[in-house]
Amino acid sequence: MWRSPRRLPRPLCRAAATGSDRRLLLSTPIFYVNGPPHIGHLYSALLADALVRHRRLRTASPVRLCTGTDEHGLKIQQAAAAAGTSPPELCERVSGLFRQALTQAGVAYTDFTRTSEPRHQRAVRHFWGALRDGGVLYKGSYEGWYCTAQESFLPESQLAERKDAQGRPCKVSLETGHEVHWTKEENYMFRLSAFRDPLQNWLRDNPRAIFPDPFYQCVLRWLDEDLPDLSVSRERSRLQWGIPVPSDPTQTIYVWVDALVNYLSVVGYPESHGVWWPSVHHVVGKDILKFHALYWPALLLAAGLDPPERILVHSHWTVRGQKMSKSLGNVVDPTVCMEQYGVDGFRYFLLRQGVPERDCDYYDEKVVKLVNSELADALGGLLNRSTAPSINPSNTYPCFSEPCFPKVLDSREAKATGRVSAEDYELVAAVASLPAQVDGYFEGFQIYKALECIAQHVRQTNGFFQRHRPWKLDRRDTAEQLWLDTILHVTLECLRVYGLLLQPVVPHVADKLLSRLAVGPGERDLSGLRFLARYDGKPCPFEGRQLGPDTGILFHRLGKSESMKKRKQEPQVHDKQL
Repeated sequence: MWRSPRRLPRPLCRAAATGSDRRLLLSTPIFYVNGPPHIGHLYSALLADALVRHRRLRTASPVRLCTGTDEHGLKIQQAAAAAGTSPPELCERVSGLFRQALTQAGVAYTDFTRTSEPRHQRAVRHFWGALRDGGVLYKGSYEGWYCTAQESFLPESQLAERKDAQGRPCKVSLETGHEVHWTKEENYMFRLSAFRDPLQNWLRDNPRAIFPDPFYQCVLRWLDEDLPDLSVSRERSRLQWGIPVPSDPTQTIYVWVDALVNYLSVVGYPESHGVWWPSVHHVVGKDILKFHALYWPALLLAAGLDPPERILVHSHWTVRGQKMSKSLGNVVDPTVCMEQYGVDGFRYFLLRQGVPERDCDYYDEKVVKLVNSELADALGGLLNRSTAPSINPSNTYPCFSEPCFPKVLDSREAKATGRVSAEDYELVAAVASLPAQVDGYFEGFQIYKALECIAQHVRQTNGFFQRHRPWKLDRRDTAEQLWLDTILHVTLECLRVYGLLLQPVVPHVADKLLSRLAVGPGERDLSGLRFLARYDGKPCPFEGRQLGPDTGILFHRLGKSESMKKRKQEPQVHDKQL
């Protein structure tokens, strides 16, 4: 007789290295191909992409970003039939749309998995065998309300009464509004109920395993509720488009089990996954939290593997306060947005405005206002003013004068010294501590706070530049020339820091800024970042260097958006992502 585990099963393998200087795999959900990409998909991918880019700038340790498409399931089978095509043809076309959108958005993925690939299907069959050999599967009759759109059975607590198109009463999913149907099948069941204690132990020992904290607390509450066994297969007669259960051709492996294994198949499961697993951070939307934070860790433990190191969860995007939906015609097409606002403009908006803990609202005017204010005006204006030929005719990185800007021991108690004000000392101290602040926010999955902090410092630097009015100084006067060069040196040093820190979010804008400042490709990592070395009496490698060629306007201001008019085209379906 199979017995419930009271302790975590011993892991088969574990990545040896620990700490920040070790290999890491970041993953997006793999996206369901029943419809083309929307901004929810792109937001997941951009969060993971920014984390990967930031990590690569801080360490030489290997890091990978995996994404892909989820291509099996009843919904795909039905969508293909409705479109008059085959499931493989539908998957090929829509998977290509996702790959195209991610590439257009500059998502630097290293791996793109399709669940229809032979390597993935082989991994799924092996994983099923590990579950079977562990005694956690049994054949049983299962019945309940099944939501095809969510590819899952739903309890009564997640249902609501509605009327269908013909006015007849029906039950729908509270979360998605899709109709559910009473389904009774003989399926393979997974003993999820036996993993309550192991899952609670895992979360108690790893309080940051699920982040932000509200989602961690949510999973703990789920574990205090009823935890019924999970149906992990479907009758083959109903679902042909999927992976058959090994040794039982009458059953198809449940699409979520199939899809979740992509995180293993991408790292070479079952042979070579131990090089990377479990040093894995999953980035997922809150709608698929239960699948990733309950079902997936339990399945892994049952197969003798450790759960992923972290599950980073984000909320959804609404449009003018309403959920995106086909019926409302308000689904936001990321391709249109990137054409309208530029790739970096749209990346900046989503990562600056997106707050993982709560739903975020999208509307075009907000994008225009934010991007114009922070990228075009504040950052771009500062670069243009501080490198203009009229103020820097030699087109060089000016020299810093220590007598003009004497060092103080404590900026908090600094008073005006000559032409240097207390606010100037505050600026220097603030920018010096900014890289560590930004690192902390990235590690804490708070990219929006990192960008908010950078934007605040850019405004502060504009204040410094405006306060001292370098354009009013007379270059013919030696003392004023030294002070003018010092003002420009401090300003360019601030801009260099901002450009370096913005690389994970707006790579093209950052490259343009850094190229203008003549910061070479080998001088752009964050691990050795030093700000205003001359203030500390140390040499500055940029001082006296010829600036790069004028790259023109850093970011062109956006006009009033026409994208809402463009969006009158046929909207796309907002649906499940994995």
